Amino acid sequence: MSDDQSTLSAAALVSDGAYTLFVADFTDTDTAWEAYEAIKGAEDGTTLNVEGVLVVKRDADGTLEILKSTDHSTRKGLTWGVVGGVALGLLFPPTILGSAAALGLVGAAAGKGVALHNRKELAEDLQDSIVAGHSGIVALVSDPSAVALRKALDKADAILEKAIEKAEADAIKAAADEVQAEAR
Repeated sequence: MSDDQSTLSAAALVSDGAYTLFVADFTDTDTAWEAYEAIKGAEDGTTLNVEGVLVVKRDADGTLEILKSTDHSTRKGLTWGVVGGVALGLLFPPTILGSAAALGLVGAAAGKGVALHNRKELAEDLQDSIVAGHSGIVALVSDPSAVALRKALDKADAILEKAIEKAEADAIKAAADEVQAEAR
């Protein structure tokens, strides 16, 4: 990131640090897509595991739209979009999620009873992290210090990261697995 960018970085108060949820803000959609492709290229399953990632756009009115992404799969067969969508639905209020896909994932995640013990704090910190008129990336990763991940996000205007516990990440992935199974 450039020197004039603001980097928002915080960790949850109680976490085993196994996973980190990133929200990166980009001035334009093309730069967000470039970062998405760089993340996709950087994931190697050893030094960087990406559990879920989405490219989103926040309209001028504050509505958050999930942009179409590729169906890159994790080793367990979950698509990044499903895991990222469930994480997005848990953190952002349904009133600002505009796409039908997002609303479906929000409802599905809620129906699965996924609960993050620090959801309120995460939501408060993350819901305004993508500026109106900007695009962003929402990603759940297992090694936030991976150099390749940091390089992929170097054009972000701001990055907010929150450590979450392995149990919470597992709950998000389990809900995504159920949503994906029901969609078949």
